[in-house]
Amino acid sequence: MRVDPNYVSNLVGSLDQAQASQEQLTAELSSGVSITSLSQNPVASGQNVLLLNQIQQDDSFTQSSSLVTGQLQVADSTLGSVVSQLTQAISLATSANNGTLNPSDVKSIGNQVSGILDEVQSLANTNYQGQYIFAGGQTSTTPFTTSTNTSPGTTTYNGDEDVNYLQTPNGQKIQLNVPGDQIFSASGSNSVFGALNNLVADYASGAVDTAQAVSDTTALSTAMNYVSQQRVTIDNSITQITAASDAVTSDQTQLTTAQTNLMQADVATVSTQLSLAETQQTALEDVIAQLDSASNSLFSKLQP
Repeated sequence: MRVDPNYVSNLVGSLDQAQASQEQLTAELSSGVSITSLSQNPVASGQNVLLLNQIQQDDSFTQSSSLVTGQLQVADSTLGSVVSQLTQAISLATSANNGTLNPSDVKSIGNQVSGILDEVQSLANTNYQGQYIFAGGQTSTTPFTTSTNTSPGTTTYNGDEDVNYLQTPNGQKIQLNVPGDQIFSASGSNSVFGALNNLVADYASGAVDTAQAVSDTTALSTAMNYVSQQRVTIDNSITQITAASDAVTSDQTQLTTAQTNLMQADVATVSTQLSLAETQQTALEDVIAQLDSASNSLFSKLQP
């Protein structure tokens, strides 16, 4: 019978492998993770990195969308308040234009419209978390200022025309703001402030030029409708972000499940493998112990 001269080193090598396997399986069982090093499974490790990167991108979008949704909701609520103020101003102007009010009442309406002008300007200068939401890209600059050095007064837009966008993980771009000049039109045919300043001047003396006042009231009504149209843009953005956030949340759930399935240890299988590794280690240790015993040398076992 031939005897392998390397039997001792082979047994020791097998024992080392059994111990290493036992340590690896114990680590998997305690951590719940099936892959603890890149070399253990390079393909799965690479897939895990890709999944984690996508999950991080989704997390980043979720955080950003939460912030910008708050800003858009404030903008939408603000424009709703503007429309309410303008509706009140149109109602007051209509009363002043019917020719039945005395000069004192007309002046009183002029003062109320002036107060509405101030309120609308305050709303147009709304800020969210320290940034003016209707200033375009000039978020640290007060968008609108009014000078009463002339009659009618003049309201100036101090922002710019920059429009910001949020890009979703799938590449969709969602508009995040509408520059104030586009909404309130500091000058031009759809000018909220132009019409309000004109009405204040129309009623200042108490003597109404009815034709002019009616024209300015009509202009304010047109401007209010234009504000409502710009509000639709903001509402659409809120809807788009909500839909995108829902899609990202669903994607995150699927990615997390895939990442868990990829990396999570199969407890039942690992436990069985660990038990086998422990049994193998014990058996090898017993064999080596017997071989180390002088009375149980391999050569004596081979004797008939």
